[in-house]
Amino acid sequence: MARTDPKNIARFWLDPNTTGLSLMCADFTTQEYAPHSHDGFVVAVTETGGAAIKSRGSIEQAHASALFVFNPAEPHSGWMGQSNYWRYRSLYLEEESLRAVAEALGVEALPYFLRNLHTDSDLIAGFLLLHRALEEGADLFRQRELLVSTFGGLFRRHGSGGGRIEPPPRDRMLVAKAGAIMEDRHAEPLRLETVASQVGLTQFQLIGLYNRVLGMTPHNYLTQMRLRRARQLLAIGRPIAEAATESGFYDQSALTRHFKRCYGITPLQFARAVGSPLR
Repeated sequence: MARTDPKNIARFWLDPNTTGLSLMCADFTTQEYAPHSHDGFVVAVTETGGAAIKSRGSIEQAHASALFVFNPAEPHSGWMGQSNYWRYRSLYLEEESLRAVAEALGVEALPYFLRNLHTDSDLIAGFLLLHRALEEGADLFRQRELLVSTFGGLFRRHGSGGGRIEPPPRDRMLVAKAGAIMEDRHAEPLRLETVASQVGLTQFQLIGLYNRVLGMTPHNYLTQMRLRRARQLLAIGRPIAEAATESGFYDQSALTRHFKRCYGITPLQFARAVGSPLR
């Protein structure tokens, strides 16, 4: 598809909730990166278009089915090549955020990557989902869950060296204990790390545990819990905005989005169907 806008657009920002994590969205029609390196760890995913990337003496192509990973201080360069546009998203983890990820995974050292290019479609989709969630900035529990699960999957599958990521325990009692914490605190801005620490697991172990035992992530489970509470409040006539905040959603639009995704109707349609007089 031809591009008519000749300007290059790049937006770079620091994540306000994770020290040492920064992000970039780039939409280029002309761009050439001189050889350079970063102090931290870099992950880049192309959304559309492409570019040529040079690292370790080899040239590889960035495209929508490619995930690029660069270790700290690893030189690389890039240019548009045969493509007339290149839109990509990237994450940069510096020392403090790398330590936080290692702690969440339950390892002392993060691995080194022997290859820069990876083509795992699930990892590519996961990192795009993570980047967009961080850009939204609304749901801290979901952001942390995506951060830990995507980096955990990448490190376990392709990392060399570093610490061993322990498998999650197979224990329904731990699921029940974590569920009780979420039930008790579902209306709060609850964090994944809080739940994990209170049940004695790493964040990565908690995610794996829920996926194995219940077939859903901790965030999915918490969302279902919040939706049940929202339905109860709507059924007795509470205003939608109040039902949203009192059940733990960021705002009314967040409740509406999750409600429709799970039930196929809006909170207003539900309230009318059950005959509640919204106040």
